[in-house]
Amino acid sequence: MPNSGGSPAAVEVADLVKRYPGSTSAAVDGLSFTVAPGEIFGLLGPNGAGKSTTIGVLTTRLRASGGRAFVGGIDVVGDPVAARAQLAVVPQHNNLDRSLTPRQNLLYHAAYHGVGRAARNARADALLDRFGLKDRADKRIEAYSGGMVQRLMIARALIHEPAVLFLDEPTNALDPQSRRLIWSRIREMRGRGVTVVLTTHQMNAAAALVDRVGIVDHGRLLTADTPGNLVRGLAGRSILDLTVTPAALDEPDELLGALSDVSGVRKGERLAAPPPPGAAAAKLRSGLDLGGGSGFGAGTPAALAALARERGVATLAPDPGGRTRVRIRLHLAADPATVLGPALTVLTTRSATLTDVHIAEPNLEDVFIGLTGRDPR
Repeated sequence: MPNSGGSPAAVEVADLVKRYPGSTSAAVDGLSFTVAPGEIFGLLGPNGAGKSTTIGVLTTRLRASGGRAFVGGIDVVGDPVAARAQLAVVPQHNNLDRSLTPRQNLLYHAAYHGVGRAARNARADALLDRFGLKDRADKRIEAYSGGMVQRLMIARALIHEPAVLFLDEPTNALDPQSRRLIWSRIREMRGRGVTVVLTTHQMNAAAALVDRVGIVDHGRLLTADTPGNLVRGLAGRSILDLTVTPAALDEPDELLGALSDVSGVRKGERLAAPPPPGAAAAKLRSGLDLGGGSGFGAGTPAALAALARERGVATLAPDPGGRTRVRIRLHLAADPATVLGPALTVLTTRSATLTDVHIAEPNLEDVFIGLTGRDPR
């Protein structure tokens, strides 16, 4: 189906609906979005949001209840065989043939898609090398780690050179080394002209990797844009986390109220629990400069205490012990530099002890939580 520019989108869904028998609600409910050729698109959402169901429809594993879906301009319902020739999918769970070696898995898959003998042998060697599996290409799959299995599944998906690759949670439960390698190989696919649609719960990786994200919930699209644009939509919404011990006669909720009344604070909330004893006294990611050449970039307790003393507002102190510590999160509508001083003044005035402070700029996870809520699914 052509898009408004006249050329087919790599992926297009229009008013897509999927209802499972016996369910009172639709798993996918009027979902619409497009993915351009060569784009890396992240489909994000809480558990049960409809992500995997959407990929199931696009890859012809599931039949839609309504709406339309296209891959490479081909209707996945009207011509599923032609659509499957355009795509490859890497599911969440291992579906390799354990009776075959890793190399044989690749060769069999290539032959199934009509790749000639010489080409499939050359592609298998290249992919095994690219995914760090060349030295173990003829071992039994049972000897592979989870990261190796996932790398092999992606290599298998690529061997017939699909135009569109669907990845459902490609780095779930993998070690950092395997995650980094897989993300690196996905980035390379952009340069090879492969369109990638992936689902993931790893927001930082998604923000660094994808060209655009679509956030879905309850089967509906909430927003779609570049990670940068989505985060910029939260401009002026930095977060200030404080771990404090109120004075003996001060109630935590009253302290929270006083901090929430500081100019530049949109709202304050108590977090579920304080960090464990011994947590670093200054975990500051932003490199915030409060003037006078003294900044938070070093993030050391000594530097923070010195800066606080310079400003005459408070000092970081060790956990006094014996009293209840509370974590307070302040959602800011102003530059943190203009809020931190008055907030520390409130603590000093109320004889509260500050043991930890953390300033963070908004990120893609904040966008996600803001749209889909904090409660686990």
